[in-house]
Amino acid sequence: MGALTDDPALREMTFVVIDFEGTTPAGHPPQPIEVAALALTYTGAGCWRENWAYESLMKPPPFAPLTVLDTRQTGITEAMLAGAPDPAEAMALLDECLRWGPYVLVAHHASTEGNLIYHRRADCPVLAATGLLDTIPLAKQLLPDLENHRLDTLLGHYEIPRPPDRHRAMADVKVTADVFGRLIAQADTTGALSSLHALMAMAGRRAKANEPVQSGLF
Repeated sequence: MGALTDDPALREMTFVVIDFEGTTPAGHPPQPIEVAALALTYTGAGCWRENWAYESLMKPPPFAPLTVLDTRQTGITEAMLAGAPDPAEAMALLDECLRWGPYVLVAHHASTEGNLIYHRRADCPVLAATGLLDTIPLAKQLLPDLENHRLDTLLGHYEIPRPPDRHRAMADVKVTADVFGRLIAQADTTGALSSLHALMAMAGRRAKANEPVQSGLF
C-alpha cells in the first residue's frame, strides 16, 4: 500500500491491543478488575492476522471494592468477580502469552494501561518492559479537525459500530484494534508516516519499567 506498511520492521512487529477495566480506590492507584489483549500482525493488502487473544476478570483487593458506578459503567458485578483469579495470577498468565516478540502494546490513552501494568510489574515482567503505542496522538496527527479524539468519537468518524458491551475489556480491545487499523491505513495512504520508527517516534511511549531511575540527587 505505502511506505509504512512496506516497512519490514512493521511487518515483523506484533501489535498487542490491550485494555483494562478497574476500580479507583481513594488513596491508591487504580486496581484492575478485567484485562483483555489481542495480538495482531500486518499481513499485507490492508489485512491483519489475529495471533492470539487473552481475557480475564480479576478479583479486586479489599481496599478497592467494586462500586455501583463501576457496575453501571462496565456491567461487571460482584457475582462475576467472586470466582475470578486475583490480579497476580491473571497478569502472570497474560505475561506467558508474550513469548515470541518483538511486541508493542497498543492502547487508547496508553498512559492508563501503562500505569496499571507498571503497578503489577512484579507479576508480568515481560509485559511491563514492553513499549506502548498510543492511538490518541496518532489520531490527533491524522484527524486534526475532529472535535475530540475520544474512542467513541473515532468510532463514529470511521463508522465502526459501538458494541453493546462497550466498557468491557475485550469489546474495547476489538474496537480499538479496528480504529488502529484504520489509522495505520490512513497514515499509509496519505504518506503521513513512512516507517515503524516514525510511527513510534510520534505515538510511542516508553514502558515505565524501563525508565531510568534517578538516584543520588541529594
